[in-house]
Amino acid sequence: MKEEIIYENPLTQETDIADFVMEGKTICDFSEGFLKMENAISSDAGQRANYVLWCPEVFPDNIRISWEFKPIREPGLAMLFFSARNRGGGSIFDGTLTPRTGEYVQYHHGEIDAFHVSYFRRKEPDERAFHTCNLRKSYGFHLVCQGADPLPDAAEDAEWYRISVEKRTEGVRFSINELLLFDYADDGVTYGGLLGEGRIGFRQLAPMIGGYRKLRVSKLS
Repeated sequence: MKEEIIYENPLTQETDIADFVMEGKTICDFSEGFLKMENAISSDAGQRANYVLWCPEVFPDNIRISWEFKPIREPGLAMLFFSARNRGGGSIFDGTLTPRTGEYVQYHHGEIDAFHVSYFRRKEPDERAFHTCNLRKSYGFHLVCQGADPLPDAAEDAEWYRISVEKRTEGVRFSINELLLFDYADDGVTYGGLLGEGRIGFRQLAPMIGGYRKLRVSKLS
C-alpha cells in the first residue's frame, strides 16, 4: 500500500495539544520532551479517575495511525479509541450529548460508536497475570479480536515502542514494533455496522503513567 501523511504531531510541548479535548481530570507533563499523562484524581475514585484525550481531527477511513509509547508506572491500562463517531450524526463533541468524564461505560454504552484497542493491560490481577491486546467494538462491549501483548512491565527507564493501527474499511491490523499481533476482519453485521471515518483518542486507567510522542496518521491507498 502507498501512504500519504495527513496528520503529524510530535507531542513534545503543551502547544501540541492546545486544541485537543480532555474528558476527565489529567496531569499532562512535557518536562522531558514528550507527553506524559497521569491521573489528577486519586485511583481510589475508581472509574472517575480515568480519562480520554481526543485529537480534534476527523480522519477518513483506510488510514494508519502510529505513535510511540512507553509505560512508566503501573498498574493501569492504555487504550486507543479510533473511528469514533456520534451515533446520532454530527460531532462527538456536540453540546446535545451527555457530557463524558472518562468513565468507560460512557464510551461503550453511550452516544458514540468506536473501536477501542487496549494494548497495555496491567490494571486487574488477571490482566497482570496474562498479557493480551484486546480489540473491542461499540456500541456495546464486544470483544472482537485478541492478540499477545509483547510489552514489558512499566519502568522509569522504559524503552519507546512503535504502535500501529491500520484501519481498513472492513478490518483492523494492529502491530507493535512492526510485529503483527492481530488482523481482524469485520463483516459489518455480527457486531454492528462497519465503522469508517471518525476521531481518535488516548485513554488511560489510573494510576498508570504513560509516555507518548510522534503521533502520525497516514492515508492508505
